[in-house]
Amino acid sequence: MRLRLVPQETNFDFFSKWKLWLGISCVLILLALGSFAARGLNFGIDFRGGTTIRTEASTGVDVGAYRDALAPLELGDATITEVFDPSFDDDQHVAMIRIQAQEGGEALAADTIEAIQAALATIAPDIAFVQVESVGPKVSGELIQTAVIAVVLAIGAVLVYIWLRFEWQFALGAVAALVHDVVLTIGIFSELQIRFDLAIIAALLTIVGYSLNDTVVVFDRVRENLRKYKSRDLKDVLNMSINETLSRTMMTSVTTLLALVSLFVLGGDVIRGFVFAMIWGVIVGTYSSVFVASTILLWLGVKRDWSKPGNTAGNQFANIDA
Repeated sequence: MRLRLVPQETNFDFFSKWKLWLGISCVLILLALGSFAARGLNFGIDFRGGTTIRTEASTGVDVGAYRDALAPLELGDATITEVFDPSFDDDQHVAMIRIQAQEGGEALAADTIEAIQAALATIAPDIAFVQVESVGPKVSGELIQTAVIAVVLAIGAVLVYIWLRFEWQFALGAVAALVHDVVLTIGIFSELQIRFDLAIIAALLTIVGYSLNDTVVVFDRVRENLRKYKSRDLKDVLNMSINETLSRTMMTSVTTLLALVSLFVLGGDVIRGFVFAMIWGVIVGTYSSVFVASTILLWLGVKRDWSKPGNTAGNQFANIDA
């Protein structure tokens, strides 16, 4: 017996209240933007600047013990990760400690570094600081700018790809869904004040790819059904297409969420922010593929007879498999 999260054949009407779905999305986007404007983001060391310390010791790295040892120093945001490398000796244990920039200077003062080493020496007596590097506000500002450009370019590339593969109405629907997902993800990070660093930018780009994949699957079925049912109402064709791909969409989303939830619970603090962004992105990405991208397509309308070339540029690559 095959496992099915939804019946093989469904007949849900996803557009009976399409104005309500768009309204909900618009309200959520406004709340996300309002939270971002009022509270901003809790930027991590990547974007605020700070100091990175590479340590070596003969005893194993206990991230929790290291963090507890540093807590009395009140250094603010500190990220501790163990470094693994096949070239390391059996008694060579390496950790990377990243501490946010302190008030009054970009780099940690020499006495502060000595205090950190003394605190960690209670855990690993032979600990050594083999490398100490500082990242100033200027570099952090450049990272923020580069991250924004990366996300904008990714969405722009999606716009061009969908426009060439389908038509401009499909492209606008897909981009609206991607912007919806990115803004809501940034909004939830702003509201909950979860640390926002380069790993979250990687999560945003992954969310863009995941949401796009979902949307393209739906749009590909829409295009097939538009060719097959040329006289049928566009709303009915969209409903039929979403119902036909619903089982695949739900199975993909649920299995992805199972893996992500496991990582969130068992993966530790280092990747928790990234995994949380992915969990949220999968949920809103699945929602937007159905209730945002397809609704925008219904609102804009689309060419019905795909057997004849239209005046609108953008469908010249429609028959190319990707």
